[in-house]
Amino acid sequence: MQVRVDKLKRKYESLGVNAVLVSNPYNLVYLTGFTGTYGYALIGKERNIFITDLRYVEQAKGQCKGFEIVTQEKSMFQTILDALKNLNVTNLGFEEDHVTYKHYLMLREVFRDINILPTENIIEKLREIKDDDEVSNMRKAAAIADNAFSHILNVIKPGITERDIALELEFNMKKNGASALSFDTIVASGVRSAMPHGVASDKIIEFGDVITLDFGCIYDGYCSDMTRTIFVGKINEKIKELYEIVLEAQKSALKSLKSGVICRDVDGVARGLIKDKGYGENFGHGLGHSVGLEIHEEPRLSPNYSDR
Repeated sequence: MQVRVDKLKRKYESLGVNAVLVSNPYNLVYLTGFTGTYGYALIGKERNIFITDLRYVEQAKGQCKGFEIVTQEKSMFQTILDALKNLNVTNLGFEEDHVTYKHYLMLREVFRDINILPTENIIEKLREIKDDDEVSNMRKAAAIADNAFSHILNVIKPGITERDIALELEFNMKKNGASALSFDTIVASGVRSAMPHGVASDKIIEFGDVITLDFGCIYDGYCSDMTRTIFVGKINEKIKELYEIVLEAQKSALKSLKSGVICRDVDGVARGLIKDKGYGENFGHGLGHSVGLEIHEEPRLSPNYSDR
């Protein structure tokens, strides 16, 4: 955690701040280790303070190493103001994408003698590059989901419902170490398989169905995300052709992935192949996204994303 905090502090000069107020739960986990539901972190140049109420004080003491723990006794913003005075903060950064307009007005009212400045996704940019522990957790989350997929292939048969499949996937992943699902499991069969976000329904699986599965789990805070398409019984030749086109596009895009490549160029590899096959108008979304503490993180493989 200290390495991550130090990386953030090295950004202070370019941001024009001498402390950052962190409130987003995922950013709090990333920087402090705190997994509770109520708390704020003040990360100053010399000292770091974590503020929470009586419910989470003991938890914060155990999780937030390198942070002074302050118990909220007044309003939260007044408690933060007292801490800011102790840190001699004059320019305070806040997470512009996570502070509501109402809270911004409250901050401006309470922190009258302090300049409050927006910091656009500064912590999220740090989160784009995973360290070894994060990669390990993501690999474990992916392995749990992969094992669940192998298991579910022996469960799926005509007569069960999409919801049966989703429940079995969830049970298997949690039984094998997952703490939660990354998102609501998608099981879409038959005509519903054309719905990319067709959350599992009571539809009964039939012989000849195409089934789209999209699922994932959380392991030690980190997400996995797996999409698979399977066939029940005989495969329709036209659908098989479409499947092979998408598979070829995926493999081509994977080959183009390397350090320094522009994200939209990778998207373009897959998009160009599908367009050449005559189905470009059906590719109305981005190729992919990153995962981590959240199921959707940057960078993204999208025609609109120019980062590397």
